[in-house]
Amino acid sequence: MRILFIIMTVFFCFFTSESIKANSESAPYERNYFSIGYTDINKALQKSENNFGRNIALPTQVPPIPFTLIIGRFSDSEGNENDELEIKFLHEDLSQNHYTIRSKPIEYGLEIKEEEIDRKTKLEDGNVAVFSNMIIGFDLLVFEKNGYQYILS
Repeated sequence: MRILFIIMTVFFCFFTSESIKANSESAPYERNYFSIGYTDINKALQKSENNFGRNIALPTQVPPIPFTLIIGRFSDSEGNENDELEIKFLHEDLSQNHYTIRSKPIEYGLEIKEEEIDRKTKLEDGNVAVFSNMIIGFDLLVFEKNGYQYILS
């Protein structure tokens, strides 16, 4: 239930396009992520918006739990099907404080089969959010907003 509360807290912060800055100091823990393409989320967001040609709404607040690192990465592969913005909220010492937001255009979004859906809920804006654990070990909240599919895990 705690995870559901945290996921919903992150979701309700999606009503503006302001972004969160990553910690600019680079400790060894952070360098591991930077070495595989993660960066300040503002840079990742800008690359994503330039690639997709439209704004991406991100939360203006993080859940009320501690994070030591907030980073982003824009994956730009051959073609558009696998292009996505990924934001990670991490805590160096608390592995349970690890959340990810992935965003990509709806037309390239993750397809979830009906049998993989644990629950659906109607959102205030009329869209439907889907809860699934189709990926073993991860709880997913999937919804669409402003032409993008968001996957929170």
